[in-house]
Amino acid sequence: MARRRNEELREWTRKVIEKMPHLTKSQAVVLGMWSFGIVMTQSCGLSTVAAFIAAIIGKKENTVRQQLREWYKDARDKTKSRKTEDETKIGRTAIDVTTCFAPLMIGVLSLWPEGEKRLVLAADASNLSDRFTILAVSIVYRGCGIPIAWKIVEATKPGSWQPHWRELFGHVRNSVPKDWFVIVATDRGLYADWLYHEICQCGWHPFLRINQMGLFTGV
Repeated sequence: MARRRNEELREWTRKVIEKMPHLTKSQAVVLGMWSFGIVMTQSCGLSTVAAFIAAIIGKKENTVRQQLREWYKDARDKTKSRKTEDETKIGRTAIDVTTCFAPLMIGVLSLWPEGEKRLVLAADASNLSDRFTILAVSIVYRGCGIPIAWKIVEATKPGSWQPHWRELFGHVRNSVPKDWFVIVATDRGLYADWLYHEICQCGWHPFLRINQMGLFTGV
């Protein structure tokens, strides 16, 4: 079983390297470990994923745990450059997650059925207790949302979300072919004139929930 899982992990990692060409090989390899572990265990917990991957590749669990932790840390929180057991260098470079948004969109759309040129995106704000708010643009597929661009903000911090949403759409707007029919759906709480026009400027079609007795116009 471990041997078969190891080969599946290798194939998965090859796909990550192919779809995320802007990452270094070591960054792509650890991203492959993370994503494969999350999918197979149905958990994003560090301990769960580390234990699963360690059993597959035959490494110590603490070694794998450190690799996974170093991947998502800010540069100032990373350990000094060193070499792990597999001689993979871990430096003090933080990964700019926004550089992954366009490749992620392109990668998901590459799996779309041939000839299908319709797409639904969802813009959503989700609260994590009273600490954080996650602003996310997701691909809607078979009843679920696949996040492809996101921004995490402090839930209680004053300020407009407008620049964040503009930036998120800016990261992915050129990743969708121009001849595709794209609907962007949002919940009622996200309605705003500027958001409506921002979606239109992308060449997409807004599908925004509005308050009862509100006014709207068709385009």
